[in-house]
Parts: sequence; structure tokens; C-alpha cells
Amino acid sequence: MMKKIGLLVLLIQLTACAELQTIVNNLPISKEAVLSNAQIGNGLKEALGNGIQHQVTKLTQENGFYKNEAVKILLPAELQKVDKTLRDLGLGNLADEGLKVLNKAAEDAVKEATPIFIAAVKNMSFTDVKSVLLGNENAATTYLQSKTTTDLYAKFNPVIKKSFDKVGADQIWTNLIKRYNSIPFVNDVNPNLTDYVTQEALKGVFTMIAVEEKGIRENVQLRTSALLQKVFALQDKK
Repeated sequence: MMKKIGLLVLLIQLTACAELQTIVNNLPISKEAVLSNAQIGNGLKEALGNGIQHQVTKLTQENGFYKNEAVKILLPAELQKVDKTLRDLGLGNLADEGLKVLNKAAEDAVKEATPIFIAAVKNMSFTDVKSVLLGNENAATTYLQSKTTTDLYAKFNPVIKKSFDKVGADQIWTNLIKRYNSIPFVNDVNPNLTDYVTQEALKGVFTMIAVEEKGIRENVQLRTSALLQKVFALQDKK
């Protein structure tokens, strides 16, 4: 009996925050229930790593954006009228080609994301871990957005520009826009597609991370290690 009481006291001390202490008080008194700050942190970081591995990497595969309706990059509002007009004129194939090169550029850019995410996860403090673990269903995604968006934009933007150059996207869109602007009685358009696709690629990345985070929080079957199961049991008790 004294040994069990001692374990409970140790567990409360290790959690180092009032919220987790309340949760821990309701857990069974056993050796398995004892989690250190480091274990809790490692469990959450493992979950974030899973999000990156299972979901973000899907975006780097061929047509990872174009064939994923959750993140497929559509035309900016300014160019939607270009797309419609071209299709009305029987130039649907040309419009499709323009869409594909936008999504291909985003696909290329996301390959630069993983090291930035790994650094953000590695540098999480226990205060960060606590806030994420006990936060809402997208708290981890929100955390990563706050820590990585600036660096991701800086990485993505030149890659997207290079990708446009490589596949001739600049020429494709120059031809598309010239064709559209030559139509009588339309207003000329000249959007910054590199910036637009960069922003849309960022949205796509965080959309896929949010999918994985929500799954791990709600579906115990996705907690694929003993550590994940123990750590997210704390979340389940909140």
C-alpha cells in the first residue's frame, strides 16, 4: 500500500502542471501509469512525427496535390474566370494543363518541409507539450503553424518558382493569360502565381497534419505504440 502511494506522489511531481496532476489522480495506481515529463514529451513528439510521416509525405508523391480533393490547388479567384472562359471556348485541355503545373510545383515544394517540422518538434518545451496535449483537436497543428510557417514559406517559394521554370509553367500561364487577355471586353489579369501557390501549399501541409492529429486523438487504433497509448490516455481523461 505504501509503495502504491509513493508511486502516485512521484507521478504528480513529475507531471509538473495542475492540469496533468488532475488527470493523473484519476488514473490507476500502477507502475505502467507512471509517466515522466520526458515520456509525455516523447509521446507527443512521436504523434507529430506520425502526422508528418503518414500524411505530409503523401503530398510529395506524384499528383499528391492534384488528386487529393482535400488539398488540390484550384485557381485563385482572379483566374477562375480565365479557366471558365477557356473551357467555354473549347480549351479545357489547356486549362487542365495550367492547373496541373500549379499542383506539381506545390508537390515539389513540400519535399523541403520535413527538416523544418523536425526542428520545431525537437525544440518543443514541456509547456508546449502540455498545451498541445490538453488543447483542442488541432492544437498540435496550430503549434506547428506558429513555429514553422515563416520558415516554410521561405523554403517553398523559391522551390515553386524553380518548379515553374522547370516544367515551363511560366510559359504555360503566360500563354493562358495572354490568350485570355486577348479576348474582347475582358479585364486583363496578371496574378502573382508563385506567391499564391506557396500559400496554398502551406494550407495543404497543415490540412494533412490536422487529419492525422484528429485521428490519433479520437481513434485509439491509430496510437501505434505503447508510449502513444499511455500519453494520449492522459488526453482522454481531460
